[in-house]
Amino acid sequence: MVHYVTVATCALNQWALDFQGNKDRIVQSILEAKSQGARLRIGPELEIPGYGCYDHFLESDTMHHSWQVLCDLLQDSQLHDILIDTGMPILHRNVRYNCRVIVFNGRIALIRPKMYLANDGNYRETRWFSPWTKKGKMEEFVLPPLVAQATGQRTAPFGDALIGTLDSCIGIELCEELFTPASPHIEMSLAGAEIIINSSGSHHELRKLRRRVDLIAEATLKCGGIYLYANQRGCDGDRLYYDGAAMILANGLVVAMGRQFGLSDVEVTVATVDLGAVRAFRAANSSRSLQAAQSSVPEYPRVTVEFALAEDFGQLHSGAKPTKPLQCIGYLKPEEEICLGPACWLWDYLRRSRMGGYFLPLSGGIDSCSTALIVFSMCSLVVEACRQGDSQVVSDVRRVCGLQPTDALPATAQELAGILFHTCYMGTENSSKETRQRALQLAQSIGSYHVDLAMDQVVTAIVALFTLVTGGPAPRYSVHGGSNAENLALQNIQARLRMLLAYLFAALLPWVRHKNASLLVLGSANVDEALRGYFTKYDCSSADLNPIGSISKSDLRRFVAYARDHMHLFCLDAFLDAMPSAELVPASDGVVQSDEVEMGMTYDELGQFGRLRMVERCGPYSMFVKLLHQWDGQMDAEQVATKVKRFFRFYAINRHKMTTLTPAYHAENYAPDDNRFDMRPFLYDATWAWQFAAIDRAVEQMKKSE
Repeated sequence: MVHYVTVATCALNQWALDFQGNKDRIVQSILEAKSQGARLRIGPELEIPGYGCYDHFLESDTMHHSWQVLCDLLQDSQLHDILIDTGMPILHRNVRYNCRVIVFNGRIALIRPKMYLANDGNYRETRWFSPWTKKGKMEEFVLPPLVAQATGQRTAPFGDALIGTLDSCIGIELCEELFTPASPHIEMSLAGAEIIINSSGSHHELRKLRRRVDLIAEATLKCGGIYLYANQRGCDGDRLYYDGAAMILANGLVVAMGRQFGLSDVEVTVATVDLGAVRAFRAANSSRSLQAAQSSVPEYPRVTVEFALAEDFGQLHSGAKPTKPLQCIGYLKPEEEICLGPACWLWDYLRRSRMGGYFLPLSGGIDSCSTALIVFSMCSLVVEACRQGDSQVVSDVRRVCGLQPTDALPATAQELAGILFHTCYMGTENSSKETRQRALQLAQSIGSYHVDLAMDQVVTAIVALFTLVTGGPAPRYSVHGGSNAENLALQNIQARLRMLLAYLFAALLPWVRHKNASLLVLGSANVDEALRGYFTKYDCSSADLNPIGSISKSDLRRFVAYARDHMHLFCLDAFLDAMPSAELVPASDGVVQSDEVEMGMTYDELGQFGRLRMVERCGPYSMFVKLLHQWDGQMDAEQVATKVKRFFRFYAINRHKMTTLTPAYHAENYAPDDNRFDMRPFLYDATWAWQFAAIDRAVEQMKKSE
């Protein structure tokens, strides 16, 4: 029998500890869901305080203010006549849990604590929360006095249970629980839950969305049922960008999906689905019916809510029309994700930090070019949002740009970039006219406020000061007969002066332009150079933010090619054709400094090293063995061993640099971010004596067997 219900999920741009803003966005999403006829609304994980509170979860204030927000939601009569799922931290019997709170008509129906906590990669949930280990069990929770006084409700059920409505049954899953081998939705579905709701705080990584969709599709294809997935979207205060894509699936098919990236603070995704189709799907699957009928299926307690998800429960309502499944899902290519994700992250950071714009040292190379293009993409997104009438974006643009209410909004991305994006080419006698010209052409194409300077006098002054103090000879580049120590010191002077100049210009360029603002400095070191340590500590890679810090050189090249074609920036051909070079030493006999030659490895090889080290958890010996097969026919065993040992030697020597990496947008699963993601020592024995000896023995054995 046909049984249509209208349900809603959402993606909210929540911000850690922004209780007022978070509450407003929650209320807006509920009202939008109601206006579209939804009878069930779910929201992102920990949406009341914001997912990224981290150690603030350990503070009693965070829970107290969360209860205050929940109390306001309970007392708001506008939010009645819809079943609401929201999230917050809760202390039960002196144990802190990450909880979903199910609310209906001003009363708490159920508090469901998370059972399987995310505790790898970027996640450290066990630092702040304990898992609920009592499967299928409930306890009585005594509500705080402020809730009891406001609502008259003294206690609420707390634990692992299903929600029973007058016409269906709902199971609750939280984020990480979907990714576990024994996901709760399996037994909940066998126990009769027809709708599974999942509130998530899942961050963006390149190529990750497909995995999420596949997991949910597989869950509903095997078990049958409706699956609602909610997620945060935006930067809520750190390196992560939560990429939305809230979705609704039914019996293995995607019925509705929100955008992965966007500037709107609230996006509600609504669908009308057929519970009758779920029942028919399940009843036709005999093996599923056999498993559901077995006594080993847990007896989940049910909390009953006197409410029907179908507005016309028990009647045929001709006005209800089911939402048609999506014919195809528009998965973005990695270069498209790079164009959108970091751009949205930068806008969130800019508007929430209340700064006046960005400053970027533009070198004429592909890395700083990529960063500039991401800022230009941000400007394009902002202008389009203003054109579509997004009131929050319009308000933010006026404040960030210092515009009066009567001033016209920027009409193009170039016009907006001219107000808030500042670029600077910092040349020396080692710089080429080609890089200077490329930087200028790009700045003109995207509309940034561009300055060009030669800093040779500053470099000369620093060297003169050193020789004056030491009384020794002036250091020389190696091409002029200098030692390696002299050569590196002279390169590092240039690199570090660029960092100082970047912060000077970021502080004073707005003053020169008669603007009362300061700029955030952007860095442009990619993930491969960070992993190898091929950059100067405290040079112009040291900045406030780095939108490309966990993106590989190969992906950046594809992104620049994509930008050339889709942004119609044909000056980018010159960047794609150029050889990567730091331009910190004089050219010798026409030979220009080459990044890959100096590193002793290509950027593609660095990407392989990074994935093997981090994703496949390889030490030196395991990496050597794996690359023997992956590079079979390209290199012999001795060459592979040399490459692996060179990588690990420089990785060990330079690991200390990871402790000072500029906060970077997290986009890649082999990022070497020492802050939280890649937890390793920064003082190594760079000889790797035992490990390298094992590689050498293996090479010798292979030689003997030839």
